[in-house]
Amino acid sequence: MPSLKRIVASPAFQETMGTLGAWYLRLVWHTSSHILEPATIYETVRMPAIIAMWHGQHFLAPFIRRPERGHRAKVLISRHRDGEINARAAEHLGVGTIRGSGAHNGEFYRKGGVTAFGEMREALNEGYNVALTADVPKVARVCGMGVIKLAQHSGRPIYAVAIASSRRKELNNWDHTAVNLPFSRVAMVASEAIYVARDADDATLERTRQQVEQELNRVTARAYDLADRTGSAAP
Repeated sequence: MPSLKRIVASPAFQETMGTLGAWYLRLVWHTSSHILEPATIYETVRMPAIIAMWHGQHFLAPFIRRPERGHRAKVLISRHRDGEINARAAEHLGVGTIRGSGAHNGEFYRKGGVTAFGEMREALNEGYNVALTADVPKVARVCGMGVIKLAQHSGRPIYAVAIASSRRKELNNWDHTAVNLPFSRVAMVASEAIYVARDADDATLERTRQQVEQELNRVTARAYDLADRTGSAAP
């Protein structure tokens, strides 16, 4: 009898879970009301763009894309087993995937970070929007330098984005993953465009990293205020 680990690692199991995950996320999105801030973001966004989010707050990210507007998007997803399920779900939702992740402990090459960085640059050059989580795995809510370097070398703007739902289950793990629930009020909040000059020095890169981190915290707090109706301007 096959072990549980072998079953979970099997392509059939991962495809089944990815399909179910995509179905569930469609259910959440289409049974929920939506708040967008700023309301004009789709008219003013400078595409192709780099979409930065916090880890664990990203399940509804595929719905940022507006296929009726001709948007094309790819998302960075780790090579981990759980990442395989997420990648299959994203592809079922019409979003391409780039496999790899950053690291803070010398495993950048093993985790495919170098290859993924090149693929993200190429995708941006081809007109794809690229979404990724800004925090390095296992270090929640601390922006890594990867998204800053991607903006520097691609010339494309970063938008800090957060999506929150009024009904959710928050897990007790390292990133406090928010599992969005159906029949919610969903708020999506985006920052202004953040550019990084190609010749930026180390001090400028660090200041920009801090700016992106601050903006991610700001839009995340605002999205939860709007979703929970605790914000002063919430409908």
